[in-house]
Amino acid sequence: MHSYEDKKEAFARFLEVLDTLRVKCPWDAKQTYESLRPNTIEEVFELTDALMTEDVANIRKELGDVLLHVAFYSKIASEKGDFDIADVCNSLTDKLIFRHPHIYGNVSADSAEKVAQNWEEIKLKEKGGNKTVLAGVPAALPALIKANRIQEKAANVGFDWEEPSQVWDKVKEEVDEVEMEIKSKNKNALEEEFGDLLFAVVNAARLYGVNPENALERTNRKFISRFNYLEQKAKEVGKSLKEMTLGEMDEIWNEAKTIERSAPTTEK
Repeated sequence: MHSYEDKKEAFARFLEVLDTLRVKCPWDAKQTYESLRPNTIEEVFELTDALMTEDVANIRKELGDVLLHVAFYSKIASEKGDFDIADVCNSLTDKLIFRHPHIYGNVSADSAEKVAQNWEEIKLKEKGGNKTVLAGVPAALPALIKANRIQEKAANVGFDWEEPSQVWDKVKEEVDEVEMEIKSKNKNALEEEFGDLLFAVVNAARLYGVNPENALERTNRKFISRFNYLEQKAKEVGKSLKEMTLGEMDEIWNEAKTIERSAPTTEK
């Protein structure tokens, strides 16, 4: 690994190149907050893909792309006279110090859970910080991730089940309510009850230490792998999936599952 001096030199070199491109490259020179925003979203998703597959080389590459956007927004801001990358770094460092009084102050926190609880309490006290517990949850977050963050924040101030096992009664209750609305054929009420059921399942995952977004993405990837195998096998026998019976497809699907179980795994 590189020394601290090497890291500072690398960051300075990167900023110098960005400054040059902003002046001399026609594409870089015309970029604005608005024009970069869609690319930023794409880069973050590409990073999450790399993280899910634990592709180290790609993680390094995508982290660089995300860092470029952080520095680029800071460069644009400096041109407007608003702030620069040093202000971004300093405000972040000040926030980290302020929010870790168990390291830089005299507060006690001997577990990750206690640190998270302190974090939420501190954020409510910060000047210009969140005025309510849930104010810090971005409105634009995808619904699954948002549900998990809402529940985490509520739990950090004590609004949570006493025991994880208690959540299953709530999940079963929501299943019953979904079934009831299916019978009533009230589409609006059914959508609401499905939402309640999903929210309860997300809560269950959180209580058992599972990130629901990661769990669902693993299942998505597993389904894609099996479905691709099914589609390929159908082509090999000269059939389209629509021409196959459900029984034939189930047989190939189970074959794909067997192959998965016998394949060596690299998961940690």
